[in-house]
Amino acid sequence: MMQEYLKTKAEYEDCILFYRLGDFYEMFFEDAKTASRELELTLTGKACGAEERAPMCGVPFHAADTYINRLVQRGYKVAICEQVEDPKEAKGLVKREVIRVVTPGTNIDSLALDEGSNNYIMSIVYNRGLFGVSTCDISTADFYLTEVDSIRKLIDEIYRFSPAEIIYSKTIFESGIDISEISAKLESSLSQLDESFYDDTLSTREILTHFHAHSLEGLGLIDFPIGKLSAGGLLLYLKETQKTELAHLTHITPYTNGKFMLLDNSTRRNLELTETMRDKQKRGSLLWVLDKTKTAMGARQLKHFVEQPLISVDEIIKRQDAIEELNNSLIDREELREYLSSVYDMERLITKITYQSANPRDLIAFKQSIGMLSPIKTILTTFKCHQIQDIDSNIDDMKDLYKLIDEAIDDEPPISSRDGDIIKLGFNEEVDRLRSAKIDGKQWLADLEAKEREKTGIKNLKIKFNKVFGFYLEVTNSYKDLVPDYYVRKQTLANAERYYTPELKELEDSILGAEDRLNTIEYEFFKTVRDTIAAAVDRIQITAKAVALLDALISLAVVAEKNHYIRPVINNRGAIDIKEGRHPVVEQMIEANQFISNDCELDLDSNTIAIITGPNMAGKSTYMRQVALIVLMAQIGSFVPASEATIGVVDRIFTRVGASDDLSTGQSTFMVEMNEVANILHNATSKSLLILDEIGRGTSTYDGLSIAWSVVEHIAYQIGAKSLFATHYHELTELEGQIKGVHNYCIAVQELGEDIIFLRKIIPGGADQSYGIQVARLAGLPEEVLTRARTIVNSLNENDIAAVSDRIAIREQVEEKLRAIEGVKISEDEAEIIAGLKNLEVTKITPLEAMNILYEYHNKVAE
Repeated sequence: MMQEYLKTKAEYEDCILFYRLGDFYEMFFEDAKTASRELELTLTGKACGAEERAPMCGVPFHAADTYINRLVQRGYKVAICEQVEDPKEAKGLVKREVIRVVTPGTNIDSLALDEGSNNYIMSIVYNRGLFGVSTCDISTADFYLTEVDSIRKLIDEIYRFSPAEIIYSKTIFESGIDISEISAKLESSLSQLDESFYDDTLSTREILTHFHAHSLEGLGLIDFPIGKLSAGGLLLYLKETQKTELAHLTHITPYTNGKFMLLDNSTRRNLELTETMRDKQKRGSLLWVLDKTKTAMGARQLKHFVEQPLISVDEIIKRQDAIEELNNSLIDREELREYLSSVYDMERLITKITYQSANPRDLIAFKQSIGMLSPIKTILTTFKCHQIQDIDSNIDDMKDLYKLIDEAIDDEPPISSRDGDIIKLGFNEEVDRLRSAKIDGKQWLADLEAKEREKTGIKNLKIKFNKVFGFYLEVTNSYKDLVPDYYVRKQTLANAERYYTPELKELEDSILGAEDRLNTIEYEFFKTVRDTIAAAVDRIQITAKAVALLDALISLAVVAEKNHYIRPVINNRGAIDIKEGRHPVVEQMIEANQFISNDCELDLDSNTIAIITGPNMAGKSTYMRQVALIVLMAQIGSFVPASEATIGVVDRIFTRVGASDDLSTGQSTFMVEMNEVANILHNATSKSLLILDEIGRGTSTYDGLSIAWSVVEHIAYQIGAKSLFATHYHELTELEGQIKGVHNYCIAVQELGEDIIFLRKIIPGGADQSYGIQVARLAGLPEEVLTRARTIVNSLNENDIAAVSDRIAIREQVEEKLRAIEGVKISEDEAEIIAGLKNLEVTKITPLEAMNILYEYHNKVAE
């Protein structure tokens, strides 16, 4: 047995091998040491012919899923080696085979998965300057493919899906990306595959064979030659680990970044779309506000909405029309929600069914789910908008499958598919006959027990059963002298004896024969029903997607009504005009009607950049995030928290908010900030929305101000993107009037002596101070620190660095004059003066030095 174990282990060296021995899965050697540590199991040993006993630990086979899930969640792969023949019929060693390899990205156990999120595995390959990226959730059969042409875009794709597992070809290292760093941040499992998985010919053949297609063009993959490699490698890996044909993967969806708004990782994090930055919890995120779904499928669909906003005006309006009609049909909407409450996760149920791992209760859950489809379709026929009509046409009521399960499977079956009592009475005559014999057999045994007690006088005589000895008569030692001669001893215990009689043996043969036969027949019927459902996988998946979409739209409708959202006007003209906008999350976290609403007006002409000044804690960041979230909500088709809103579709939302070190890569706060700013300036377009908070605060005042100033100029002159730019550099307010499209706004504050009240209102104009000492006082700094700070700030104000802006303006005027006289014949002294002026660092000289330089130049000219 150990030799066979070692052969199997050699084929799965990177896995913990669960090796079936009787009623246990055993682990040996290093696997045992690892499993005992991770699962807190007792480590024992087993003699295996070597000098020392092999380390060993094990888990009961009926509880193995719990232990496997714990290992997989810790990033391990688990190979399940099962007995594939009946031990009773085996000659010699029982034959064993690995029936499945469970990995973080291929686990389909519902207990291990978040029902509201997908569990993705991603395949990445690099070739000819392109990254091929394929992503699959085998629990829901979602399969996507794309190509990107830069590391930054690849990182965005990885964070878009946040895969539990990443597989890749070694060619990825040629691109210069450190994939291990990204996987560590996401806590993703990482595996490098042999290059044979990504062979061009093999990948093409695998894709065409699996999807039963004649050409890549028919699948829409002809324009994705590198993406095709990643998809083929992923399919091969999945089939190698799952040991199945993956019949539920019926389609693959190629996509390009042009269909959805692009959101990089910083934006997803800063806007807290699906989880909070601090606690990584759903509560406090945008998804938390919007998710009022009734099904797991709908929750995942709504999360897709949030993570992939649309950029097609027509598609956005289709969703808006659906939400509006759902809210205009309140009674129908609430009735639909009631029906959806009884729908289980059909996507993951059909996966279990095609995997042949579904149990009888899974089929009852499936029956209950499809039983809701007919009444849902009846209501949907009354709706007029295209989106809901499309949903109705895609929902198959599957009455044939409902009828099959209803007639065949008992309404309250056991969990196990091999323990009988699965098939409903009246479905099959043979099953009914054998079940009758099984039931009558219990009465036969009870009658025999009563008869033997009376005949022998043994009051505590009992007929019992176990799998080893079958049925037997048990007599305690106190009554042993009353045992008659026709009792045949079967087993001796410490305080009792076990016997059988010819009559009991005959009953045993009848009862056990009927029970074994019954269990076998019931299991065969159960498999037939399960396979019939599996054959309808296409119908079921299309229906499940339609139900998920309906649930997500109803959720958005419910939230819109409850939170008093309005339908925004969507266009491609680029203008954003929000009246009385509110932060969708913050307003839910505070007392009702306490949130202060604010307007926002941005366009591509006269209102391109808003410079926002004001003290910390006043609400600048909340306001800017609020605008970004309203735009994003509008582009997922949702209604928005405002009294009126016109939203010009944006291609990307960029955010640079907050300060944090990245110690894992040795990057300081300022370096992290500059990296994010560089990404924005390189990738933003005139159709983007930029949210920039405190650019330049991570370095010295002069450097920071210079960078912030230059960034505003670059956005205005080179990019032209709509931007909200919050800053404590009041000098930037002087850009209003100098640069077209730049306007100043500030947060209104009321001063009461040394105290301040934040009014949370955005008003035109710039703030003339930051109120930092007042905010520090609110935070509780010691009074002596605050007093000293006031003294210092008064001293510094006497040399206000606001003069810097004047100096910069003067220098620009000088340079303009110098350019104007270029080419004019000048003397040697004049040339020297001009050269000196060109090299003069105006911002770094004192007034006295300036006077001396001016005196020197005056003397030269006078001469």
